[in-house]
Amino acid sequence: MESIILFAPLVGALIAGFGWKLTGIRGAQWITTGLLFLACFFSWIVFFSHGPETQHVQVMRWIESGSLSTDWSIRLDRLTSIMLIVVTTVSALVHLYSFGYMAHDENFREGEESYKPRFFAYLSFFTFAMLMLVTADNLVQLFFGWEGVGVASYLLIGFYYRKASANNAAMKAFIVNRVGDFGLALGIFGLFFLVDSVRFDDIFAAAPEIAQTQISFLWFEVNAAELIAVLLFIGAMGKSAQLILHTWLPDAMEGPTPVSALIHAATMVTAGVFLVCRMSPLMEFAPGALQFVTFLGATTAFFAATVGLVQNDIKRVIAYSTCSQLGYMFVAAGVGVYSVAMFHLFTHAFFKAMLFLGAGSVIHGMHHEQDMRNYGGLRHKMPYTFWAMMIGTLAITGVGIPLTHIGFAGFLSKDAVIESAWAGTAGGYAFWMLVIAALFTSFYSWRLMFMTFFGEPKGDKHTHDHAHESPAVMTIPLGVLAIGAVFAGMIWYGPFFGESEKVARFFAIPEAHAEESHGAESAESHADGEGPAEAVEEAAHGDAEAAAEAITATEGTGDSPSAEGHHFAFGGAPGDGAIYIGPENHTLDEAHESPVWVKVSPFVAMLIGFVTAYWFYIVNPAIPRRLAESQRPLYLFLLNKWYFDEIYDFLFVRPIRHLGRTLWKRGDTGVIDGGINGFAMGIVPFFTRLAGRAQSGYIFTYAFAMVIGIAVFLTLMTLTGGAQ
Repeated sequence: MESIILFAPLVGALIAGFGWKLTGIRGAQWITTGLLFLACFFSWIVFFSHGPETQHVQVMRWIESGSLSTDWSIRLDRLTSIMLIVVTTVSALVHLYSFGYMAHDENFREGEESYKPRFFAYLSFFTFAMLMLVTADNLVQLFFGWEGVGVASYLLIGFYYRKASANNAAMKAFIVNRVGDFGLALGIFGLFFLVDSVRFDDIFAAAPEIAQTQISFLWFEVNAAELIAVLLFIGAMGKSAQLILHTWLPDAMEGPTPVSALIHAATMVTAGVFLVCRMSPLMEFAPGALQFVTFLGATTAFFAATVGLVQNDIKRVIAYSTCSQLGYMFVAAGVGVYSVAMFHLFTHAFFKAMLFLGAGSVIHGMHHEQDMRNYGGLRHKMPYTFWAMMIGTLAITGVGIPLTHIGFAGFLSKDAVIESAWAGTAGGYAFWMLVIAALFTSFYSWRLMFMTFFGEPKGDKHTHDHAHESPAVMTIPLGVLAIGAVFAGMIWYGPFFGESEKVARFFAIPEAHAEESHGAESAESHADGEGPAEAVEEAAHGDAEAAAEAITATEGTGDSPSAEGHHFAFGGAPGDGAIYIGPENHTLDEAHESPVWVKVSPFVAMLIGFVTAYWFYIVNPAIPRRLAESQRPLYLFLLNKWYFDEIYDFLFVRPIRHLGRTLWKRGDTGVIDGGINGFAMGIVPFFTRLAGRAQSGYIFTYAFAMVIGIAVFLTLMTLTGGAQ
């Protein structure tokens, strides 16, 4: 069953890409979509029937080179099963949705229908690469899938290849991701250098020893675990569009809207979050790297939310929302509550995919108009799309009943992230950035709804008169995703963010058994700042086996620094569960014990954002224009996305272009071509002419040359004495 899930999309991609002339265009569409729904069906079966224990399903032997032995095998645990249902569900619904969206595309000439099987082939190939990434049992296999989704995203973002903007966006996404992927590759090289293996089981078992290893490079000496964790996160930064490597994501909206829903809402951009959670047995031994993850995630959440406030393209608003929500996920992972990071990833997939597909439905109904300033009053024209996007907005803004477990999906998962951020940072920077981002998220989400579906129609009257609801093949996926956006949080709250026992059982994390006295002593040592690395060093002094035993021993420490030994304690060695929670990591329980004002702060932020948006765009629509004029520098700063593109253009693009032009004009043309041409057309002809003059045809000239030659020869013999 697992192999069918993995290879069904690949079979569909090959049939649609190379055999569509045999199957017909319609046949290629149905085959790819049918195989995706088959993979989706089996994925849900695996999710509900597979126990939390880890299984290894070998597909074939793969790479054998020296000490590197790599199998292509499927690692099936709770993390994998979560990602399987996310990837296959969204992908199957996007395939179905694309039947209607891509039926008549103005970017291709009339009668040019071959773009359809190509589009579906790209979608299926992307899904296969993503499935290979999440089912990987070693880092080489993961990297193969990682680069596969990069290639597929390049093809899909640049699908409208006749548009220069689409080609530029595809190149930008590809190049920026290569920067992050270089960090990931270095991390993989480093792990192979340290462990002599790329298998996850081997790496996780060696994590305590890695934490005690120092790496020297030039005049630097760094902890191996910290360095490797940062390098892996750099890879995640590129794929998940975190600050610094985020610039490709908004431009990627040049691709068809189904691509935005598939790649930038639910699947590819979450690969970085998945990587950090998968490598949690290593990340737990790198507290400095986790602090960096937390800081950058919180900063990204705030940055993207501020930019989303003023964007006018409906897809760009949702794109920056995705960037912001990914920051939430990284904060949860950074404070060590990996289950909450996966919780928000899981719920986010439903409501964000629905928002993107809903935006696509609006664009389709408005004849490919994407500027929200030309919308207005569409709720009567497009009722199904309106209610779908309303549910998505209620989910992403976090609407629910405070202090209960009743609410839309985003209410439960976002609140879990914010409570975890408060516990993990003692109410510090990350917590406040996420609360402010929640307020901004509410504002720009309701701004989108009010500008699109309420008020008077704006823009071209003919377009509004002919606006229409999308066909059923596009609205049915919206309805299915709406179910997840409403119920996913309430159904799965317990396994992801409930009591520690439930979370441990769901992710197959063993329970630590220890005497209360041991727990109290260990809690005291952790309060003094002693982490797992120090415990291993004291107990094992670099010995891997003893280090693992020391870590296991330190895991029976009670549930929190204030625990009295009666709470559940996460145990097991690194790699025993789908995620690893270190012995000193009590953030989950501390999050549950957060004050009431912390628990209600996201709800209050949501209300403030909603009321402000209602006042700005329903009660008094003249306010936004006046505010933009009175605060012109700030408005332009946000509209131009903090000028990151301009800064990168100044620092990197222009110097590189100048260097390339210099090497081309002066180096290639001037030196290389000039040197070769000068030698071939100047020096060689000069000596040729000299040699030609010597060929006079007179005997006395040749006799004179012979005499000169003999004289030179005798002179040399005299001077050297004939020694040689």
